Amino acid sequence: MAPSQRYSSLSLSLSSLSSLITHLKTGLFIRKCLVLLAFVGSSSGALLSYGSLEYDAAMQWDHVVDLNEDFRLHWTIINQDITFELQVRTLGYVGFGFSKDGQIAGADMAVGWVEGGHTFFQDRYVDLKGSPEPHIDPSQDYILIKGYENSTHTLLRFRRKLDTCDHDHDMIINNNTMRVMFMYNDEDPPRGLITPGPLPNPEEAWRTHKSVLLLQKSPLYLPHYEPSARVLELRNQEVELPYGDDSLLWCKLFKLDKLDKKHHIVKYEPIFDSSWSYHYLQQITLYECPSIGSEIEKLSRDVGHMCMGASSLPLGCNAIVAAWTRGSEGFVFPSEVGYPIESQHVKYFLMETHYSNLQATFEPYQMRRMTDSSGLKIVFTQDLRPHDAGVLSIGMDPNWRHIIPPGQKRVVSLGQCLEDCTGAAFPSQGINIFAVMMRSHQIGKEIKLRQIRQTEELFPIAYDNNVDANYQDFRRLAHPVRSLPGDRLVAECIYDSSSRKAITLGGLTMKEETCTVLTLYYPRQKRLTTCHSLPSLPTVLHSLGIEQLATNSNPVVISSPPQLAGMTLETRLLSYDWENQFGKFQEATLHGTFKPICSGAHNEIVPISEHFLGYNKNITKTYKEPRRCKPKRLFVTETIPQLELPVLRDTESNHIGEGSVRSSRSSFIETLALSGSESSSSRHRLAFFGLHVISMLSLVPLWLAS
Repeated sequence: MAPSQRYSSLSLSLSSLSSLITHLKTGLFIRKCLVLLAFVGSSSGALLSYGSLEYDAAMQWDHVVDLNEDFRLHWTIINQDITFELQVRTLGYVGFGFSKDGQIAGADMAVGWVEGGHTFFQDRYVDLKGSPEPHIDPSQDYILIKGYENSTHTLLRFRRKLDTCDHDHDMIINNNTMRVMFMYNDEDPPRGLITPGPLPNPEEAWRTHKSVLLLQKSPLYLPHYEPSARVLELRNQEVELPYGDDSLLWCKLFKLDKLDKKHHIVKYEPIFDSSWSYHYLQQITLYECPSIGSEIEKLSRDVGHMCMGASSLPLGCNAIVAAWTRGSEGFVFPSEVGYPIESQHVKYFLMETHYSNLQATFEPYQMRRMTDSSGLKIVFTQDLRPHDAGVLSIGMDPNWRHIIPPGQKRVVSLGQCLEDCTGAAFPSQGINIFAVMMRSHQIGKEIKLRQIRQTEELFPIAYDNNVDANYQDFRRLAHPVRSLPGDRLVAECIYDSSSRKAITLGGLTMKEETCTVLTLYYPRQKRLTTCHSLPSLPTVLHSLGIEQLATNSNPVVISSPPQLAGMTLETRLLSYDWENQFGKFQEATLHGTFKPICSGAHNEIVPISEHFLGYNKNITKTYKEPRRCKPKRLFVTETIPQLELPVLRDTESNHIGEGSVRSSRSSFIETLALSGSESSSSRHRLAFFGLHVISMLSLVPLWLAS
């Protein structure tokens, strides 16, 4: 339409204003306007393209991760929606989704590709038999936003609900450690426009899964322009790595340079010395050491030595500065918080490193001596943040009394931080927990940090129902959680020991187990840095059917009941009928007394816990999980912030045939300029939409007057 024609059409619309006012008095006008808007929205996908243009302009990615060298994943979360963008080095099909355990069987997938300017996109799943071909999901809950390809890459952007309510084939995206599954191939599936066909070579398209915290709060990175930032590298020195699947705990002391004023640690990250270091490094924990004297000065000049953890050394190193666990890339403190270091108060750091190779596949290297010089890189600044951060460890103390029976699908252990300890140590206004790291070893499956105030259990501070031993990172909470003096904090760990034939005991090595939650909080206090517990000795004996131990026996011998008299405690542990007696054992350990272990920054015991037994709380009020799912509708309405897309109506609940064609058609305008810039194609779409609306407006007065 020529410009003069458009202007005359607009004039005609203005001259008919009185006619429009007259029609306002009748319901006919409203009904015709609704039909008109539906027509404009459905014609050539113009309105959808315009909505996508606005959405693109507002799109800001909170997270990015490279799943491998060819597959980059972006995502962001708005309310209960999560939007993903895949950038993959392929011109074939791309698959992305989730799995409970990192296996193909039961995976929830979205598969898409671009061919001939059209984008094809499908919600799929893998059956429990684990066949490599993902099947079409009857409920299409992944919504395509855009798709295109250039000469090397395919890009797909789509969104879904965190909980799609399709619990048959879709996984809920929550605080759990998500095993991200992905696949890609150089070929496009045939006949994609007409009917969803088979994927070419799906068994070759699958790649190794990666564990990710999708609901992790977006990190606030240290500005590069911060002039006062300094870097401190703390490295081990040629530690000889353990052979096979043995474990090694190594402690090395560092003397700090003199600082004339207080500084804040704002970031730390691991340093890997070699290609095999990553396979052996399990955990690195950095402690403050306030000790002074010639002995600690001498140790600081040493290359380090084997140890049984920082607590085994008489140095008073009990305040955690930094903690890294396998799979983590380090931690960046929020802009308002930093960990304080002052050399006039703390002169030494102790670095405790856990080495263990759980995948002993390095036979070529085992023929010669391997050493490691990995460590931590610390970034600190004299530009102080508003708050000092502290680390509080909550959980089970690493001790043989922490018993996990074999052959059980679900074993529960509780590490309790008593209200007496928090009441004696926390400031009157409480502490604000802003990040947590939940630690277990090989058989841990679920971890929860519970908060109990008087007799009411509040919503968990953190939880993970899908723990991965190879990925236990600090997770930033969406909002700091306040814990008040007198609160009880409970680390609840659930283990799956069904694959083990013998008991597992608590300890520091990877063959043993742990139940620990490290909390980052502010404002820092030094009276309580470790808040652990252990089942009391009477509780342990009762759980094993033992009444009394013989005094002064070595090894420890049972004296009663008579049928067990003379048996060693170790024999009882190894020969106990766990299959039939597990219920009694679990009841005794969960509801029996326990020994609190509360200590401060210098490893001093909080006096109130020294001669005290703890009991379980009588909880009268518990939290309720919010209900998110509603009955499914026959159509889907998806809302983009401040914009509403047209309702997509399918008569068979988003049937895949119509869904596939619909996705191709709705994204066609967005794929017109695949080889050009995105901004130029957006301008073309906007111009097309403007012409279309103006031409429709020119017909409004004549049509309404009829």
